[in-house]
Amino acid sequence: MRAVVVERYGVLPEVREVPEPAVEAGAVVLRVEATGLCRSDWHGWMGHDPDIVLPHVPGHELAGTIAAVGAGVSGWAVGDRVTTPFICACGTCEQCREGNQQVCPNQLQPGFNYWGSFAEYVAVPYAEVNLVRLPDDMDFATAAGLGCRFATSFRAVHQVAQVRAGERVAVFGCGGVGLSAVMIASALGAEVTAIDTNPKALALAQTHGATHLLQPPPPTTTAEADAVVTRLRELGGPHVTIDALGSSDIVQQALQALRPRGRHVQIGLLPAGVNLDVGRLIGQELAWLGSHGMPAHAYPEMLELVAAGNLHPAELVTRTITLDETPAGLAALSSGAPAGITIIAP
Repeated sequence: MRAVVVERYGVLPEVREVPEPAVEAGAVVLRVEATGLCRSDWHGWMGHDPDIVLPHVPGHELAGTIAAVGAGVSGWAVGDRVTTPFICACGTCEQCREGNQQVCPNQLQPGFNYWGSFAEYVAVPYAEVNLVRLPDDMDFATAAGLGCRFATSFRAVHQVAQVRAGERVAVFGCGGVGLSAVMIASALGAEVTAIDTNPKALALAQTHGATHLLQPPPPTTTAEADAVVTRLRELGGPHVTIDALGSSDIVQQALQALRPRGRHVQIGLLPAGVNLDVGRLIGQELAWLGSHGMPAHAYPEMLELVAAGNLHPAELVTRTITLDETPAGLAALSSGAPAGITIIAP
């Protein structure tokens, strides 16, 4: 099969012929119909993930058709249209038995600790636990965007932060995760403020439900960061802040802006050594909440809202590229992500 292969961290990958994945017991192999280009893939390519072993094939947001079914897998057949969370849980540990597959200690992640979906075929382990059947009317590009960014935001906004109608939500960073969070919080009836340095991202955020837009110029100085906090407080102070990018500076702004007893949700991965204002966290009784993906069994509620027309993830897909264009697309993330979600059609 053809795949994007990383031989050295930070060096432009190449598209080449590699062996197709073998179908193992308990697993399936998918023909990749669409896969997302995500900033997490960029982090892996840059060497920021200790689980990656070179040479490596990135890619963790995916949708496709089942090409082969391993021994012991029931309920699934060749030709089925599916997607999967980027966290492939084992299904048997304590966390999985309690329904918390997104924090399974035995999890496997395509594109990180095994070869991923920037390829024509990809394996999905623990298939019965992790496969999600796609509605007949959902295209593969939309489905690929669900696996990481949209599903992650859905769980973070709806299930972790438990955003309610009438609350104020501030979303920092309007890439794929942030735009998804804007759309979902707005659909839940929240008043959403979108914060980003990219005017195109803010325009999309407004299209998808943001009431207020804040654009601090890069790089953000202390005075500009204070201005963001001041403006958020003038708007009444958010009940919920969401860091959809992963920035120490954003975390400090979010905690300063929150109203008393507010909730901060951290989706973006943070560098080591982040210093929180713990005094404010305690004194204002703020909640710091981490959110990491969403298990397959939680997808039906999200898919029902899509089918009902309450959520429109297809509108977040703004660009489709080929496998041959993927290495350059990955490298381009070094200078910032394009607005919306980019999908690769292998």
